[in-house]
Amino acid sequence: MSVWVEERVETASGGDGGVHVREPVEVASGGESGAHVRERVETAFGGEGGVHVRVPDPATVREPVETASGGEGGVHVREPDPATVLAFRTTLEGRSDLMVLGPRTRASYLAPKELARCVTVRLRPGRARAALGVPVSELVDRIVPLRELWGPAADRLAEELAASPGGEAARIEEAVLDRLSALSSSELSQAGLVHAAADRLPYARVPEVARDLGISERHLRTLFTSGVGVAPKRYARLDRVRGVLARSTPRATPGGWAALAADAGYYDQSHLTAEFRAVMGVSPAAFVAGRLPAAVTCSA
Repeated sequence: MSVWVEERVETASGGDGGVHVREPVEVASGGESGAHVRERVETAFGGEGGVHVRVPDPATVREPVETASGGEGGVHVREPDPATVLAFRTTLEGRSDLMVLGPRTRASYLAPKELARCVTVRLRPGRARAALGVPVSELVDRIVPLRELWGPAADRLAEELAASPGGEAARIEEAVLDRLSALSSSELSQAGLVHAAADRLPYARVPEVARDLGISERHLRTLFTSGVGVAPKRYARLDRVRGVLARSTPRATPGGWAALAADAGYYDQSHLTAEFRAVMGVSPAAFVAGRLPAAVTCSA
């Protein structure tokens, strides 16, 4: 079984316009399941080839987002993402919070928010339930304080993070490691099934994945929805759209969309356009051209 995470400290976005795409940094670790889970997780979080943390030079950073259109009054785009994210943020006034960003089923277009510091940890789909202790289906399209899930332990962690600028990443890693190392063998097995299904679903249908894993389709859907937050088919849809976002650029031409559709697993270009619009709120061509919906203020 492997544990996949991403940690990132976002720097300020700006420039004369255009769309800047920040690709995720994912790190995997391997090993046998069972009592050595902590050792495996520590390998995933750190060490050679481990997690990458980018510390900003400016005193001000932007809130964590996947895509940003630059320029004064630009729009930050939170892309759809089936993963769950832990975020520690400190405002310019010195207030700090530790939040959980649940899986996002649609893009959000937000006005930029200036922060003194922001560290994010992205939990690979299938790992969030084990780390947070609740069905991820309860967190979909929500941003909640970590204290609602971890109780006083989250408040103590937030206080420690605020008191040690520069050491937030290591402390968050340790807290997640403690949670994962306490898993029972049954919980490890279920998490492993969900993780394996998440790896296969972008390339295979639900009946095939269930058969490969030796479980019923119904059991797969139940485990997956609880562990990832969305049903398998919706997960596959989000994964396809994210694949388009990773491949498309402002230089993409209309004639290239058909080839991109085939490469990303769509039936044809119209299928791509329909799914992209449903999730992103605009067509692919409008998105890469920077014709985005009006930004709204983030309430969290």
